[in-house]
Amino acid sequence: MLALSNEKIAATVEGDADDITIGSLLSALGSHADLPLVFFYEGRPVKPGYHVTEVKAGQFAALDCGANAEAWTEIFIQLWDVNEDERRHMAAGKFAAIIRKVADHVALDQLARLTFEVSDGVRPMQLHRAATPVLGEGEVHVNLSPRPASCKPRDRWLVEEASKSACGSPKAGQPCCG
Repeated sequence: MLALSNEKIAATVEGDADDITIGSLLSALGSHADLPLVFFYEGRPVKPGYHVTEVKAGQFAALDCGANAEAWTEIFIQLWDVNEDERRHMAAGKFAAIIRKVADHVALDQLARLTFEVSDGVRPMQLHRAATPVLGEGEVHVNLSPRPASCKPRDRWLVEEASKSACGSPKAGQPCCG
């Protein structure tokens, strides 16, 4: 029997638990196929009739603000937040089946950055990242939060500084954490 108490669902998350990959999401949903999948954004759940209206895979090449070349893959899942035909939230298995069907026609990198485009059909689409799914109230919950802008050179510097502080201050001539 499954304990449904907001415990985190086991999933392989690359890095930030608030910014998971498509592979991590599908892995987490795999053993909960019959449970309703409810996305939350702006402090509320999507309406029960929501649709996955589009799944896109993109490969991007860019130059960041430090003149560094950047390249990444990203999967975009468009959610239409509507309430139609007295429907219930779709099952996690149905969502996963939609993504698998797309993967039959479009190459989906399982480690790609995952972005949700959400709109109610009236307001403009907003970009969100997805957090690690949790179980709650007999449902699988996925919190979506606005995708923040970032400065990649600064982000890299912060990671370097964090790894230095995790080691303490190495003595002259000795490697950090050695």
